[in-house]
Amino acid sequence: MSRSYGQYCGLARALDVVGDRWNLLVVRQLLVGPARYRELQDGLPGVATNLLADRLRDLESAGVVERRLAGEGNAIEYALTPWGAGLREPIEGLIRWSTPLMVRGPEGDRFRGEWLLVALPALLSGRPRRSSAGTIGIAVGDVVVQVRATRSGVEVSPHDGRDLDAVVRAEAPLVLGLAAGVLGLDTDGLDVEGDEAAVRAVFGA
Repeated sequence: MSRSYGQYCGLARALDVVGDRWNLLVVRQLLVGPARYRELQDGLPGVATNLLADRLRDLESAGVVERRLAGEGNAIEYALTPWGAGLREPIEGLIRWSTPLMVRGPEGDRFRGEWLLVALPALLSGRPRRSSAGTIGIAVGDVVVQVRATRSGVEVSPHDGRDLDAVVRAEAPLVLGLAAGVLGLDTDGLDVEGDEAAVRAVFGA
């Protein structure tokens, strides 16, 4: 990497790799799943195409991201290396830390439902749970993710078509506030369809 803080410190050296603008958001998108260049650009509203290309090149050079063939044909997709995937933990910590910054709402900022796949595991981790529960859906706009609570934590994934014990429909700020523990299920604008006990088991409500 051409830019460096020049400090023999773990934080400084980590920021040498991921501290540039957009780098951690590229990683966030790849935590959702491997993606082609156009999919990455769509998932990063506001990034210039030349800047995204530069960031991918830097992250690949550093060993955080790798290119590989995507399924059929010769299309290229980007994915995190095992070392790059280790950024999930610090990114989840930053998401939890950001809760006071999120309380004021979007204020015109854009939101994509797929980002819940990274935000919900971060916000729901560490909640006390007495037992495993069913699988619920979280619907924000036309995106539905499914969440399954277990004794060891939560599993969050795109909805795979399975039957759900309940579905929570709400705007993103309400879902994130519920997951962060600053809102309850009785909040206006939260619509619960199905087994409310399953929803409470997931959210620790």
